[in-house]
Amino acid sequence: MCSIPRHPWRLVQPVTLTPSTKAAHKPEFETFRTGRTLTSLRKHPVMEPSESSNKRIVLITGAKGGLGSLITRAFLGAGATVVGASRSIAAADFPEANFIPLSADFTKATSANDAIQSVATRFGGLDVLIHVMGGFAGGRTIAETDDATWEQMRDLNLSSAFHAFRAAIPYLRKSGSGRIVAIGSLTAVEPHAGLGAYVTFKSALTMLVRTVAIENKEAGLTANVVLPGTIDTPANRKSMPDADFSKWVQPKDVAELVLSLSDLRTRHISGVAVPIEG
Repeated sequence: MCSIPRHPWRLVQPVTLTPSTKAAHKPEFETFRTGRTLTSLRKHPVMEPSESSNKRIVLITGAKGGLGSLITRAFLGAGATVVGASRSIAAADFPEANFIPLSADFTKATSANDAIQSVATRFGGLDVLIHVMGGFAGGRTIAETDDATWEQMRDLNLSSAFHAFRAAIPYLRKSGSGRIVAIGSLTAVEPHAGLGAYVTFKSALTMLVRTVAIENKEAGLTANVVLPGTIDTPANRKSMPDADFSKWVQPKDVAELVLSLSDLRTRHISGVAVPIEG
């Protein structure tokens, strides 16, 4: 019988958007008791991008979506060269001179490989991969979930990340200080009924990120995943018009955290999941 070494998943204490609200302790995980709310996290680990970080080559999947567009603008504002990938995207979507559109479908391995290769060839490498791409389907129990929904959630939330990571890792390792930040979901650690397919693959995404972090530590490559609750986007408001929007996570807060985790100064932060609760 083979012995599997224990690498406990490190779940950072949830980032809360209300300073007076205490983050819930998650006893089933090793927890970093930072004792910080989002306000203080803007100082550490959330920080202003360093000058050297501003010169990096960044690829963002799902760059045109509600959250992806804000993350893209955050990196553009920081001065990075940003390649924004989506199935349909154009230079006009982000008029900044340091933005390059890239049409790609990361659910397809060939498309992902070609996209990463084109970025590395054009810019001589890749420093940061931000994986925002994903999708949601809910309202059915596991017993009610059909194959099409299961496969769609797998492709959008897990296979896309696998294809992107696999293609990008060689270049990120060569960078010497590569960064991967993925957008997961709080449901990955707090599942709800009726979201089985979505939760399953978002949970698998956290383990995929953790594995990447372990396998590439010696190369200076860090990998982390952000686990937001319901994000306040137009699409979510439309699909849940009766919800209390005040309890939702603001996209700009997620964007700030992602930008921080990509900074060169966060080299010691790797293999962690950072929940953000509204």
